[in-house]
Amino acid sequence: MIKAGIIGGAGYTAGELIRLLLHHPEAEITFVHSTSNAKNLITDVHEGLLGETTLKFTDRLALKSIDVLFLCMGHGKSAEFLAEHPIPSNVRIIDLAQDFRIATPEHDYVYGLPELNRDAIKNARHLANPGCFATAIQLGLLPLAANWLLHDDIMVNAITGSTGAGVKPGATTHFSWRMGNMSIYKPFRHQHIAEIRQSLAQLQPGFDTSVDFIPYRGDFARGIFCTEVVHIDPAVAEEEFVKLYRQFYETAAFTHYIEHDIDLKQVVNTNKALIHVQKFDNKLLITSIIDNLLKGASGQAVQNMNLMFGLDEHAGLSLKPSAF
Repeated sequence: MIKAGIIGGAGYTAGELIRLLLHHPEAEITFVHSTSNAKNLITDVHEGLLGETTLKFTDRLALKSIDVLFLCMGHGKSAEFLAEHPIPSNVRIIDLAQDFRIATPEHDYVYGLPELNRDAIKNARHLANPGCFATAIQLGLLPLAANWLLHDDIMVNAITGSTGAGVKPGATTHFSWRMGNMSIYKPFRHQHIAEIRQSLAQLQPGFDTSVDFIPYRGDFARGIFCTEVVHIDPAVAEEEFVKLYRQFYETAAFTHYIEHDIDLKQVVNTNKALIHVQKFDNKLLITSIIDNLLKGASGQAVQNMNLMFGLDEHAGLSLKPSAF
């Protein structure tokens, strides 16, 4: 069994990660660390796990007793934690924050998007889990980058559920503000743009096109619905683009090309990503959808853990969407 430790156990992503690992056939949770909740039952915070576990939060770090460490803290906190707590060399690390997503000579973290870096993930000791928006947007664009088809500005609009803002209440996350409301934030300056550009350049070296991303806050809890518009050669038939997407994702464990229009409920509470494309004259409209807490965070982290330990990618992730 893979023995797992979790740092930052009180947040939404940690709650989903705990849920997945509790039911994973090849993994077990050794500890869930939270200084502010130490000695309290995990179900005191993650009430959806009532009846599934009697584990308690701890402020102790049994780092020598685990095989993998998940970091579920706020952005910037992972690097601080690792600087203060030496991790045994045999323990693999999966960071769900943005601290190590951009490749630099200062760290050895592999960017954990399986549809892009599956082989590298299998051999990784340290892994940077992608951002939620970044996952949805990249999955819509990777087949085009792989065929050197990104040459003009890319227009991206994506709307996310309120859980994407984290568990701590804020002015734009309260139900009374969010319900029946929409707004944009960080237009053209969102922090996920850097990792998106990095991945596109990996497949299309020299990529220097602008990714014009406008994020929206939605009045729902879970999911990301993303549309991307790319300029294309109008002489190329839509069927050729469909073929590119089908071929690129034919071996992907959770990402699927769909022939018809897609809607968010098809992926909520699953680790799936669904993609659909339509051609309009000299433009290609790509729609991509994911659950921000699963394929956009904890589900993808477990998928990466499976790859790192030589397991089937689907292990522990046989989740099905609600019918309503």
